[in-house]
Amino acid sequence: MSEHFLIIDDSAIQRHLLTSFLEELGHTVDFCESTVGALDKIINNRYAAVFLDIVLPEQDGYKFLRELRSHPQAADQYVILCSTKSTKLEIDYGLKRAKANDYLPKPVSRESLTGVLQKLPQPVK
Repeated sequence: MSEHFLIIDDSAIQRHLLTSFLEELGHTVDFCESTVGALDKIINNRYAAVFLDIVLPEQDGYKFLRELRSHPQAADQYVILCSTKSTKLEIDYGLKRAKANDYLPKPVSRESLTGVLQKLPQPVK
């Protein structure tokens, strides 16, 4: 089943790596280099999930996620924080306080990505 994903990451290398893995699995991918314009993309497209980096140029991923969760048209978007911040404390903060749906530590491997994708909610037919 092909899904549509959005990657928000300022690192071209990380975007390319994640895009490659997702496309190899048969999915389509959009991306943003920062959070600028990302909310509009999320509202106008139905993404299976958004991969969100935490350390970003204009605003950090946590702040963007708070903005997203407070927006009526985007509040229920499935968001996977994708970051090098991978201590238990940082992961717990991302999931519990920032209200991400999941957490994917970098560097991303095909195996770790597959594990996260298996937890996605199944689309309603």
